[in-house]
Amino acid sequence: MQNGSPRTLNELIMQSTARRTNKVVMRFKRDKVWQDITGAQLIERIRNVALALQSCGVQPGDRVSILAESCPEWSITDYGILASGGVTVPIYPTQAVDQVAYILKNCGAKLLFVSNQKLLRRVQSALDSLKGDAPQVILFDGKGEDCETLDSFAMKGANLATGNSDLFQLLVRQAQPDDLATIIYTSGTTGEPKGVMLTHRNLVFDAVGSGKHLGPDINDVFLSFLPLSHVFERTVLYLLMHCDVQICFARGIETVAEDMKEIHPTIVTAVPRLFEKIYATINKRAAEQSPMKQKLFHRAIKVGREVASLKDQRRSVPFTLAMQHKVLDGLVFSKWREAVGGKIRFFVSGGAALPKELGLVFSAAGIPILQGYGLTETSPVVACNKPGNNRFGTIGEPIEGVKVKIAEDGELLVQGDLVMKGYYKLPEATAEMIKEYPDGIWLHTGDIGEMDAEGFLKITDRKKDLIKTNLGKYIAPQQIENLIGGIPLVEQVIIIGNQRKYPSALIVPNFDALKTYASSLSLDTKDKISLAKHPRIIEFFKKKVDEVTKELAPHEKVKRLALLTEEFTIDGGELTPSLKIRRKFVEDKYRDLIDSLYPKNEGLDG
Repeated sequence: MQNGSPRTLNELIMQSTARRTNKVVMRFKRDKVWQDITGAQLIERIRNVALALQSCGVQPGDRVSILAESCPEWSITDYGILASGGVTVPIYPTQAVDQVAYILKNCGAKLLFVSNQKLLRRVQSALDSLKGDAPQVILFDGKGEDCETLDSFAMKGANLATGNSDLFQLLVRQAQPDDLATIIYTSGTTGEPKGVMLTHRNLVFDAVGSGKHLGPDINDVFLSFLPLSHVFERTVLYLLMHCDVQICFARGIETVAEDMKEIHPTIVTAVPRLFEKIYATINKRAAEQSPMKQKLFHRAIKVGREVASLKDQRRSVPFTLAMQHKVLDGLVFSKWREAVGGKIRFFVSGGAALPKELGLVFSAAGIPILQGYGLTETSPVVACNKPGNNRFGTIGEPIEGVKVKIAEDGELLVQGDLVMKGYYKLPEATAEMIKEYPDGIWLHTGDIGEMDAEGFLKITDRKKDLIKTNLGKYIAPQQIENLIGGIPLVEQVIIIGNQRKYPSALIVPNFDALKTYASSLSLDTKDKISLAKHPRIIEFFKKKVDEVTKELAPHEKVKRLALLTEEFTIDGGELTPSLKIRRKFVEDKYRDLIDSLYPKNEGLDG
């Protein structure tokens, strides 16, 4: 399948399109119809963008930004920037306006591609603040004042190609493995964003290594809906191009369920939040069924989970249990598979820890979820579980060519060609992250990890997020959050308790499912505020939390909890654009509520 291992992303893209000149490489839905892009059409569009960039003065190393929702134009523009010798600087479409201005100024973007006028209006004040240093703006869709569209921009490249047939190939071949390919600004939970510099070598190494690890092939179909402004989905698309997998773009997160049924994907990448929502919806619908169907549903979950647990422990499944599972699979779980298109080989979950309970339940339904791990600074994939060798609660084994070790304080260190070049214009921050030792240069992940006897890695927490009680005992909040996050009625959770007597939990429930549960108890409570404060509801959640955390040490167990009526969101400030919780922000926002969980002079201790 390979025409020599690619050394740069340009080579990776050129090889893949050459192998599939007349085959469909990408699909997307416009005007209610799925449309195809063949290898020949894709390379022509990439060429036109690359030559247009060159014609307007973009030189090797110049930064070009993309501020847009994920779509085929996003990837085409990215590949065109790389082919021109430029450096792609993605910006989340949800990024705060002041941070958009900071990123554009910090990287010195020469051009800015924006999806549409609506998004352009949202960030116009950021562009205005840059005055004479504002980049030229090009819109993917529609027309705006002083802006041209991607189509008209690409036409310049098409015209240039007419009289210079070799120019594109000359541009593409200029790129070298250690050339900068992208600067990705990590949102961070505090402070200004830091620009992570990734080279062609970094991204090709990670894409090729991850491809060997997961084993996709030309028969697979992939549905993409995660943001391409995040390194996870972007590297996945490089990986899929390298492995000749057809890439289909969902119209948006709200259409994923419908798109899955139409596309019938075999591989999908997602974040734990998606699986939590799917499972919560399934539970809600089950609660609305007849008592007989509810009994069948819960029996299927119980039997399926038992089978999945045995397989996870590499133990044989008793014949009787296997037969029960087979029958229940046809009655219950087959409908789950149909809902995700009916052909899923596996999901890959990244971005946050996947609750083990969710992994077991979906595995029971014949929908494997492979949890992986990485950082923007590692291009990103460090480790991942494999199809046929999946261990729930772990992040799998390192991909080929990656070395890991656990430092004395428990921090996971990483070595290999996936490690970033550094932070843009921040040598001191780079030196804090990447350090040289007698056995080489290692990147400090900031994550606390451990490795089992079989080589499977597990992340227990962020080093800086460890909670220290006022009795001096350390608690890893993510471990507890993962357990509680597996409760079907829990949407989001954060554990607090730094310098307090004990840990407490702030929980955002699934209120649709919670209302159904409240009705089953004949509680005359419908609005969120009343539900969140009702003693029987609080008691229910406390009982569930106690059940899933029963194996924890006494000082780790949640003593009190409170229910929140509003989800954590990016717009609300509780989440970063990559959906990580800003702990300090949440603690400050709910300071009074948190204080109420720790009454003065109470007898509880840690």
